[in-house]
Order: sequence, then structure tokens, then C-alpha cells
Amino acid sequence: MTYPRDLVGYGRNPPQANWPGGAKVAVQFVINYEEGGENSILHGDKGSEAFLSEMVGAQSQEGARAMAMESLYEYGSRAGFWRLHRLFAEFGMPVTVFGVASAMEKNPAAVEAMLEAKWEVASHGYRWIDYQRVPEEIEQEHIAKAIKVHARLTGERPFGWYQGRTSPNTARLVVEEGGFVYDADSYADDLPYYDTQHGKPQLIVPYTLDANDMKFVAQNGFTTGEQFTSYLIDAFDALHAEGETAPKMMSVGLHCRIVAKPGRILGLRRFLEHIAARDSVWVARRIDIARHWLAQHPYK
Repeated sequence: MTYPRDLVGYGRNPPQANWPGGAKVAVQFVINYEEGGENSILHGDKGSEAFLSEMVGAQSQEGARAMAMESLYEYGSRAGFWRLHRLFAEFGMPVTVFGVASAMEKNPAAVEAMLEAKWEVASHGYRWIDYQRVPEEIEQEHIAKAIKVHARLTGERPFGWYQGRTSPNTARLVVEEGGFVYDADSYADDLPYYDTQHGKPQLIVPYTLDANDMKFVAQNGFTTGEQFTSYLIDAFDALHAEGETAPKMMSVGLHCRIVAKPGRILGLRRFLEHIAARDSVWVARRIDIARHWLAQHPYK
């Protein structure tokens, strides 16, 4: 019997990452740019957004706009994005943006700032909605739209993909599209790996939901910036120690409307200070990690 999941992975002996400069850990920051791509009757959806905001447990308002929810999202694009932009510029650390195409369309100044900073802009799909039960043909159409809009806004197609709220078809549709260097829709490892279940090898650069500011707006999550700092430092220090013999990567997930609030941003700053003071660290864009892996560990 064949089983469509890989529960073994690299096992006891993971490959040597050989990060540049002999780094013990590769750290990758993601800024999710979603504001303006979420559920709204303005976008043709049945109701308002109910996910990933300060209003934990909010319900979608069918057939109506939810003005408070809309304004919580607007904070991210109006204020939060720029606070994060200033912070990473100050530290000179590279970033990957998971950009929702229909959201980026609505704020060209933010896209311009991403490009000026030489951040990688990967695709976060065409819409920030749950694709679990979206018909396959519509999801395929949205992938094509995301690439087209992305290319128009940035000057080139996206080479990284992260849908986030995936369907059972997403990974296969990404492979069939054929132009993505990596897919980040996995949380299954601390190293990149190849997925071969859809006809050809697709490099997977796993993401994270634990070292992620979304836990500020979860019932079991962080309540203060200090808790976020502590968790990130513990994760980093554990991986840095493992890196003496088996270097790994660490993803950090950020959202403009969440961590960029004044009461949380210092938690992120303290973590940036912590890794800036350590040696043997490679802070990289996700595309740089992907290309390094392809060169060091080509699919056999």
C-alpha cells in the first residue's frame, strides 16, 4: 500500500546544509502582506473576514461589511507595514514578503518600498481566503491571476509560493504551473526538502506557525512582546547549538497588522538585536536559501 504522506523525512542523519560562511543557522524573516485581499463583500465574497485579527473568535458577517474588522486590516497597510520597513532597514536585514496579489494592487507605494529595499516578493496567492473547498478550476485561475498581477507590479513573476490557507489541490497545482523555485506551504521540517508526489521534484522551503506573530491573536498564544522575544530567542539558541554539527533554518512569520503594533514591535526588535550580536548566522531571503539548497543538494 502506498501512503501519500512522508513521515520519515531525513531521519537520523539530516544533510549538511553548508550555509554560506559556515553559518550554524539560517534565519529567514517573512512579512505577510495580506491587507486588502481578505474576505469582504467588496471583493465579491459572501461575507466579511473573521480570521487573524485582534477580534479573536470574530464571526463573518454574511452579506455585509464588518467595519471594525476592515479597519483592523487597514492598520496593517497604513501604519504597520511602514513600521516594519523602518525596523528592517535600520538593521540592514533582508526580508521575504509573502504578498497577496490583490492586496499589493491596492497599495503600490508599499510594493515600491519592498523593491527599493531589495526584499524578495514571493506570492501569497491572489486572495487571502481559505481555499480548502474552493473548486480546483477557480484555485488554478487564481494562481494564474496572482502571477500575472505580481509580474505587472514587480517587473517579474514570483519564484516563491505560499498560499497559506491551502486546499488539497494546491501543491499539485503549483507543480503543474511549473515556474516556482520553491513552495513554502509546509511546516514539516527545519530544512528544505524535495516533494516528488506530483510528477516532478518540487523544492519545499518549510514555513512556521509557531515562531509566528499570529500567536498574538490566538487563544493559546503570546500576550506581550517579551513572550514573543523569549520564544524566538529560545528557538534560535536551540538551532544555533544544533548547528555545531547539523545546521538548520529558522523561519519567523510576521504580519503588518499584528507585530507592528506599538505594544509588540519591541519584542521583534529585541530578537533582531539578539541575532545581530551572535556569530555564524546567515540572515537570508527565502529565495536565497532555496537557490543555495538547489546548488548544494540537487535532486538525485
